[in-house]
Amino acid sequence: MEDAFGAGQISGEVPVADAKVRAAWLYYVEGLTQEQIAEALGLSRIKVIRMLAAARSEGLVKIRIDARSARQAGLERGLVTAYGLSEAVVVPAARDPASISALVGYAAGSWLSDKLADNMSLAVGWGQTLHQALRGIQPRQIEAMSVVSLLGGLTHSRSINPSAVARRVADMFGADCFQLTAPVFVSNAELRDALWREPTLRELRDRARAADVALVSVGDLLPDSTLFREGLLPQSDLASLRKAGAVGDLVCHFIDADGELVDHPVNRRIMAVSPADLKEIGLVAIAAGGANKEHAIRAALRASAAKVLITDEGAAEALLAGGAKAQQDERRAQG
Repeated sequence: MEDAFGAGQISGEVPVADAKVRAAWLYYVEGLTQEQIAEALGLSRIKVIRMLAAARSEGLVKIRIDARSARQAGLERGLVTAYGLSEAVVVPAARDPASISALVGYAAGSWLSDKLADNMSLAVGWGQTLHQALRGIQPRQIEAMSVVSLLGGLTHSRSINPSAVARRVADMFGADCFQLTAPVFVSNAELRDALWREPTLRELRDRARAADVALVSVGDLLPDSTLFREGLLPQSDLASLRKAGAVGDLVCHFIDADGELVDHPVNRRIMAVSPADLKEIGLVAIAAGGANKEHAIRAALRASAAKVLITDEGAAEALLAGGAKAQQDERRAQG
């Protein structure tokens, strides 16, 4: 039996990495069963199963599902109508709430891959969802493309850093990368204002405002949200931010239910392109999921004038139900 490369039976001398690729090709492209692959590669079926699992987890295999269930399609249409969007992407509900960012992020990466073309500029935010979006991006060479980070960086980070997300996206498309070379949070408003007066940083903000596409996510006011989990802000700020009216953050700026910046010291220490700046970008897409983020997502849509929302069924249902209730309340108030 020939393998995917026409080499016939594969001996046990083939390197593990090569055998993994060949197993993935035979299974996902040629449609062979695990037993047939085991015979072709001269391996046990258990070994083949492990190789296929590793190929998925290591990103050697990327699965793309273009079909939509009737439920997803209905939610997408509802969101487009209710929030004046040009496009909505709704992924199925996750079995485990901890997987929501992975599912929404993967969909965001796939959406982004389809939108980009030669001579385009992309502005990117950060967070767990956008970090997961890297898994859904289909790398390819795009001519004269640029990527701009919307936020400053971290002096100490683990897996998620705003500058790292922008750099990795740029590498996937062979693009130029422009970084906001300052800490995402500085000590006071005076220092922030002084940094924005620097010509190179002003130029970067202008470049971000002129981007063709922006992909951002939304944070909520929970202890495990990215800003608090990663230690950028102390947990003690949660209560005062809620008291100030904050419902979530967009590019690290805390906003209220109407999408306006709240009056809080944290908002005066941020080195990031503001939500108001996002409104100047050609097309803004928000990637965020979870019913608990309903208020934060709605506020972010208002703050950014985003025309694309990538979310999950739970958040979509909450947004539609909440939007309908708000309209009813408004009609009662007017009546």
